[in-house]
Amino acid sequence: MLVFRSDHFELPLPPGHRFPLAKYRLLRERVEASGWIAAEWLLVPEAVSLEQILLVHDPQYLQKLLHGQLSDAEQRRIGFPWSPQLLERSRRSAGGTLAACRAALRDGISVNLAGGTHHAFADAGEGFCLLNDSVIAARVLRAERLVERVLIVDLDVHQGNGTAALCRDDPNIFTFSVHGAKNFPLRKETSDLDIELPDGTTDGDYLEAVEQGLFEATRRFHADLVIYLAGADPFEGDRLGRLKVSKAGLFRRTELVLDTFAALRVPVAVTMAGGYAADLNDTVDIYFDTVRCCALRNSSREMP
Repeated sequence: MLVFRSDHFELPLPPGHRFPLAKYRLLRERVEASGWIAAEWLLVPEAVSLEQILLVHDPQYLQKLLHGQLSDAEQRRIGFPWSPQLLERSRRSAGGTLAACRAALRDGISVNLAGGTHHAFADAGEGFCLLNDSVIAARVLRAERLVERVLIVDLDVHQGNGTAALCRDDPNIFTFSVHGAKNFPLRKETSDLDIELPDGTTDGDYLEAVEQGLFEATRRFHADLVIYLAGADPFEGDRLGRLKVSKAGLFRRTELVLDTFAALRVPVAVTMAGGYAADLNDTVDIYFDTVRCCALRNSSREMP
């Protein structure tokens, strides 16, 4: 199973910034130490090209990103100060999702140890998201005629509002989201399938919602590829999550996703999406368990 990393592309953040950037390095170190992924299978992705970005994002927005012309308000909306390193890291992270999709089409499952930047719109970034990696990957693969139909399964606790808006009029990309009803973003977009959960939702109700949503999504849409955003932020200890799902519940969630699409012989590319636990190690544990589940399922999965 190929795994893609971009944590060594440094992102300069001011002291005390609330985004837990170290989680990506710690995750990669855990994956390396586990021995489950051979060194030659842990790869650095190419950056997505400007042409690939323009399949999704507006030219004016891209020019602002290239030349550091984002206003203070636009930078506050993103949550990061602009820097050349921010754009490079974002392009590499999106490249990791694209590379994971290519690998999944060949091998069945692949993982990007970052990605899931689902709040990015065509003309603006938001919520720590600069480029919408899932939609870029889907549009690139469609343009190359490698797939026709892509299902985005977004199980981050926050609705992928950028993804929903970008794909609203695209019949070849189906967006399915399970998220907190009262959580960010305050103004939700309309996905093809949205399941909203009340604050405090625990394992049983959460897993039932995921299972029912997977059944409905696969009934309505027959995909050639799935991009799965395995957010760690439904976790009961997440600072921004407001749900009460356990680590075991999140592991079971990934089993449900992978088993659903293994039965349908549909490849799955996995991204990490959000995770903001009060104890950083909890987020890393959840991400690592996602990779572990993928490695276990991949070892017994038939080729797509």
